Amino acid sequence: MKEQGKIFAGLSVFVLAIAITYMVWTMKSDHGLEAAGTTALFLAFGLCAFIGFYLAFTAKRVDTGAGDNPEAQVSDDAGEVGFFAPHSWQPLSLAIGGALAFMGVIFGWWLLFWSIPIILIGLFGWVFEFYRGENQNQ
Repeated sequence: MKEQGKIFAGLSVFVLAIAITYMVWTMKSDHGLEAAGTTALFLAFGLCAFIGFYLAFTAKRVDTGAGDNPEAQVSDDAGEVGFFAPHSWQPLSLAIGGALAFMGVIFGWWLLFWSIPIILIGLFGWVFEFYRGENQNQ
């Protein structure tokens, strides 16, 4: 995690340099400061810095992983990745509801009337998936 934190810290410095260059460059143009791109680049800097700080902060509290050892082999990082649901229909419900919601932005806000219940059904179903039915924890 230390190496990943360093990568994101370096990326944040690079994005900050690009954001400042972009801001200065657009201020010298005939149209003045281009606010959308400048804001997006500074937000990208903030996100990279946030992730880099988190990874560096977390690296102090966890054991050294294979990614931090220059002598490590790929197989050293093998093992259990985590627990994943065996099958679930809830992501499909969220995808359909999200697609309808984004189409509501294009075609009319009235589509949100239909998409919000579908999104809520998918969201609550996914959150409480292991509290009921065949996947219920005993």
